[in-house]
Amino acid sequence: MSFQLNMPPSLVAKKLKEEQGKDDDEPRKQSREEWKKQRELEEMRKAGTAPAMQDEEGKDINPHIPQYIMQAPWYFGAETATLKHQRQQPEKLPEYAPLGVAFKKGVKEGPVAVKFRKGACENCGAMTHKKKDCLERPRKIGAKFTGEKIAPDEYIVPVMKHDYDGKRDTWNGFDPEEHQKKLQEEYREIEEAKRTLKEKSLDESLMTADDGGEKESKGGESDGEDKYYAEEMDMPGQKFETKQRITVRNLRIREDTAKYLYNLDINSAYYDPKTRSMRENPLKNTSKEDITELKFGGDNFVRYSGDAQDMAKRQLFAWEAYERGNDIHLQADPTKLELLHMEFEKRKGEFKKTAKDSILDKYGGQEYLEAPPKQLLLAQTEDYIEYSRTGSVIKGQEKAAIKSRYEEDVYNNNHKSVWGSFWRDGKWGYACCHSYIKESYCTGEAGRKAEEESNLLVIPSGSRATEEPAQAIQQKQKKKSSKKTKRQEKKKKKKNKKESSDSESDDSSTSSSTSSSSSSSSSSDSSSDEEEDEDTRKKRLLKEALEQQKSHDQKISRLLQMDERKRPYNSLVEVRAPTDEEMEAFRLKQRRVDDPMAQFLND
Repeated sequence: MSFQLNMPPSLVAKKLKEEQGKDDDEPRKQSREEWKKQRELEEMRKAGTAPAMQDEEGKDINPHIPQYIMQAPWYFGAETATLKHQRQQPEKLPEYAPLGVAFKKGVKEGPVAVKFRKGACENCGAMTHKKKDCLERPRKIGAKFTGEKIAPDEYIVPVMKHDYDGKRDTWNGFDPEEHQKKLQEEYREIEEAKRTLKEKSLDESLMTADDGGEKESKGGESDGEDKYYAEEMDMPGQKFETKQRITVRNLRIREDTAKYLYNLDINSAYYDPKTRSMRENPLKNTSKEDITELKFGGDNFVRYSGDAQDMAKRQLFAWEAYERGNDIHLQADPTKLELLHMEFEKRKGEFKKTAKDSILDKYGGQEYLEAPPKQLLLAQTEDYIEYSRTGSVIKGQEKAAIKSRYEEDVYNNNHKSVWGSFWRDGKWGYACCHSYIKESYCTGEAGRKAEEESNLLVIPSGSRATEEPAQAIQQKQKKKSSKKTKRQEKKKKKKNKKESSDSESDDSSTSSSTSSSSSSSSSSDSSSDEEEDEDTRKKRLLKEALEQQKSHDQKISRLLQMDERKRPYNSLVEVRAPTDEEMEAFRLKQRRVDDPMAQFLND
């Protein structure tokens, strides 16, 4: 980044003329070395080895600023490196309402005009507004024509633009003197009301002190009730902060176990981290059935156990009774509340009974209420049960299906079956679309058809299906046919040699018979050779698989003896399906616990 002058063409031409001088020489151009030095200086500034470029105020300019940002436009007229053109220009800054400055509002103090002045409001006669902006009640004949009751002028508040904070400043144009006057008046009124209330209470206390013990006891009861009902009054010196009380209630000792650590199962009780509450029992579906033996049984256990529900009902009854004018309180007088509640329940039962009797007396039907159940009247039920000869239930009262504590029949990604409902060639998948990819989107019948078409190219061989393309199968068949032709050629050569030796020793008749017999024997030998070759190949593969299994077992035993921190990872091991020989070797090397001779296998 380097500073370059950006001037209009007229100034550029003028500067060129000044550089040419009197001899009309061409202006000197920048040499290649100077250009290279300038580029090196820029790189050094970016690397921090050279001091940064400074503007006209002596402030450093970031060397990583692009050229098009640092370059001032031609009409700006910048002759040195600067960034002033990127900042807000002072002439364009709007004039905001200053904070902390109070503007006078309302009516001006002083003498009021007697005559109507030119340009004043035609309705009230004030000079500070026009008729359309007048807030006074429209007069039948304006002040312009009567010249009477001229309204005083108001203070003009300057109209200024507000920024974001100025628009939302509730104290803009605030007059502290006016506010102080208002506060002093309110404080004076409160103090006066307190003084009168205190005098009244002192007079009542003096009057009650002269009365007997009965009035004194009544006064004690009222004082006690005042103490009990102190929560309903705004008591000075006591602040009940609900938020602070909740946070203190939900805090726990650091040595105690956190609620969400009692059961780490995802489907267990929900823990709300905001309020630190777990309402349900986290060990609900575990083996610990007796909730009294648990350290924590959920927050709702305390709410719904013991007399908590009765306590809540009594509190609700007390609130409802207090709204209806009965002076009762749960904490102040629990005995009175209990007696009143018992009386209420008794009257409620009597009222229901009287209402029922009045309806029966009016409309009748008492005999239907006292009738026995239909099962006893008809001596039969509608419950159908089908038994077998042995007495077991075939149909009817079946046992309810045992449900798992895990979520069942939850189908995601538009599937109609769960993962693991389909299996083929050692792979699990979805039965609805035959997809082997877990958490994939269901493709439905189209996916099943595509999977079946891909299986048309699969040819099963042996006990497991090997998926091979058609070209690979054709190549294998060609190899097998070439091997067969080579074997047949070898056998023909052997046969020709034998026939030539037989013709020399025997005559022609015997040679023909021997040739036929030799041909039959050769065919039998060829088939036996093929079987022997197949058997030897299987034996060889099985022997190799046994050696691999033995080395694998030794490696596993060696790894188990190692420290788990030094044990290597197996993330890069090739994963493939085992062959028939490897499965046979695994079965042969597998340790059978129930075999009495299993302990002698290692020996």
